[in-house]
Amino acid sequence: MVKLQIITSDDWPLWQEIRVAALTEAPHAFRSRLADWHRGGQEQWRARLAIPGSYNVVALRGSLPVGMVRGIPGDGETSELRSLWVSPEARGDGVGDRLIEAVTTWALRSDSTTLKLAVIPGNEPAIALYQRHGFVATEEPGDLLPGGVTREQVLAKRLR
Repeated sequence: MVKLQIITSDDWPLWQEIRVAALTEAPHAFRSRLADWHRGGQEQWRARLAIPGSYNVVALRGSLPVGMVRGIPGDGETSELRSLWVSPEARGDGVGDRLIEAVTTWALRSDSTTLKLAVIPGNEPAIALYQRHGFVATEEPGDLLPGGVTREQVLAKRLR
């Protein structure tokens, strides 16, 4: 049984544990690199979780973290889904679906009309998951990836 837990900046050790696991297991899936997170210490981890209006969720199987996602408020009409990751042992169990649904519900409660995200091009399992939840590619240019050649692919879905 997987339980979703909303976390705050006080829960930074749990967030650190799962984020390090995500960046270690799937470095190809994130713009951030593990090395980026070893410099800032506790304050960097706390700050990530303390963004005003953010929604930070960890999926737990017992006490073991098996997934994570963030919702970040945008411009008032658009919110962002970020940092989605599910551990290999929990993939295929609907954890990713539940995490996306949790952020979608949060965005709706926040009166957002659009939920957007960025994905690394070629991450077909993630793209398929997002498409199942109604996300479609946009013309918006994503952030430049390390190396300076490729950009993230931006997907969005209308909420209202």
